[in-house]
Amino acid sequence: MEFTLLGFGNLHGFSIVFFILFLIIFLFTVIGNLLIILLVSTNIRLQSPMYYFLCHLSVSDLLISTNIVPNMLIASLFGKQKMTYIGCITQFYFFTGSTITECYLLSVMSYDRYLAICNPLRYSSIMDLKYQISLSLWPWLVGLTLNLSGVLPVSDFNYCHDNIIDHFYCDLFPLQQLSCSDTFYVELEALLFSVPVFLFPFGFIIVTYVYIFRTIMKIPSTTGKHKAFSTCSSHLIVVWIFYGTLTAKYMIPSKGYALLLNKIVSLLHTVFTPLINPIIYSLRNQDIKITLKKFMDNRKKFSIMYIAYKR
Repeated sequence: MEFTLLGFGNLHGFSIVFFILFLIIFLFTVIGNLLIILLVSTNIRLQSPMYYFLCHLSVSDLLISTNIVPNMLIASLFGKQKMTYIGCITQFYFFTGSTITECYLLSVMSYDRYLAICNPLRYSSIMDLKYQISLSLWPWLVGLTLNLSGVLPVSDFNYCHDNIIDHFYCDLFPLQQLSCSDTFYVELEALLFSVPVFLFPFGFIIVTYVYIFRTIMKIPSTTGKHKAFSTCSSHLIVVWIFYGTLTAKYMIPSKGYALLLNKIVSLLHTVFTPLINPIIYSLRNQDIKITLKKFMDNRKKFSIMYIAYKR
C-alpha cells in the first residue's frame, strides 16, 4: 500500500541545514523558471521561437523540480517519507515523462538554432507560429505517452518483502530492487527505449551543431562569428549539463557503496539542473537581461507610486 523513502538517510545532525539549503534552492528554481515564463509571455522583445521553446523548457524544469524536491525535503527533515503506492508510480510517471520531454525540447531548440544560422533567409517563413506550436507540443506528447510503456510494467511489479526505498524519489532501479517479479523484460525494454528517448535526440543535437559550426566558420567577420556563437552557447551548456548528469545517473549502480554517488548525481540532475537552466539563459543572454532589468525597474516604480498613493 505504501513505500518509505529514506532520502539521504542519517545526516548526522545536518538535517536542518540540508533542509534549509535545498528549500532555498527549490524556491530559487521555482522563481527563476516562473520569471522566464512571465518575461517571455509578456514582453514583445522576447516574442521569438528561441524564447518560446525556452518557455517550454522552463515548464519542464518546474515539473521535474516540483515533482521531486518537496518529498526529498520532508525525507531530509524527518529521516524518511512515506509515499502511497499510487503516489510513487505517479511520481515515476511524471519524472520519466518530463525527462523525455526535455530531451526532445533540447533537440527542437537545436533545430531552431540550425535554421536561424544555416538558413537565415528562410527562417521566418519556416518557423511561423503554427510550426512553433507543433514543434513544442510533440515533445510533450512523446514524453507523456511513450513513458507509459515503461511505467505500466513497473506498476504490475509484485512487492513481497521490503517496502523501503533507499533513495529520495521513486525511480526504475530502486523499484526493481524491491520487486520479487521477473524484471528482465522491463530492463530489456528500458535499454531498447533508451535509443529513441535518449540517443536519437542527443545524436540529432550533435548533427545539427556540426552543420552550425561549419556555417559559422564560413562567416568572414569575427563579429559575425562571435554573435553566432553567443546565440548557441547557452543552449550548448544546458545540453551538456542535462545529458551529462542523466548519463552519469544511469551508468552508476544504485546499490552498495555506489548508491551514495548515484544519489548525488541524481540530486544534480533533478535539483540543480532546473536551477542552472534559467541562470545560464539569464546571465548569457542580453535580451533577457535587458528585459529583466526593465521588469524590475517597472516593479520598483509601481511600488513607489503605490506607497505614495497610500500616504
